[in-house]
Amino acid sequence: MNRSYRLLMVTFIVLLSACSTMYLEGLEKIGIPKRDVMVHRVEKARDTQGETKEQFKSALEQFTAATNFKGGDLEDTYKRLNDAYEESKGKADEVKGRIADIESVSEALFAEWREEITQYSNQSMKQSSQQKLVATQAHYKQLIASMKQAEAKIEPVLRVFQDQVMFLKHNLNARAIASLKGELGNIRSDVSTLVASMEKSINEANSFIKTMENK
Repeated sequence: MNRSYRLLMVTFIVLLSACSTMYLEGLEKIGIPKRDVMVHRVEKARDTQGETKEQFKSALEQFTAATNFKGGDLEDTYKRLNDAYEESKGKADEVKGRIADIESVSEALFAEWREEITQYSNQSMKQSSQQKLVATQAHYKQLIASMKQAEAKIEPVLRVFQDQVMFLKHNLNARAIASLKGELGNIRSDVSTLVASMEKSINEANSFIKTMENK
């Protein structure tokens, strides 16, 4: 990576951060605090994870059905599997974006919270707010770790999906179906692990949302 490219990326990141800050400040001016934005983004991430879980289960069904191919047009089978892969990849990108959105607002929220704590003159209130901040940050770290762990389970499945789709594309014959049959057990195992991790992350999100709404 050359120096000019690095400078361009740094500039882009700074501008993106500035836009995000201005966006959050704009929402606060119309009565939408960062806390509400954070809860909303966690809800969106939770919902996207649920959709992603179902998409990968659906893709697994498509790959399983392909192993039962008895003859006909393998081109159609390839197209169905490629569509399943592309839709799964799209959901994976969406999950990544949702997590980034949460991290962005969390940084702004916690920075603001820490700054506001310094403005207390009442020591009891100051201590209480500090305790809530620490508890919320701990819960948040648990949430984001769970989301990232679930996200990390996606890439290995996508790689296998991609390999099988490309192999079928390049070998529209019984050999490609045999390869898929041989890999199906691993695909099922990986998808099962992914689904379990997604469900755990969804539960963490629900718990975090409930905590934030009760604070």
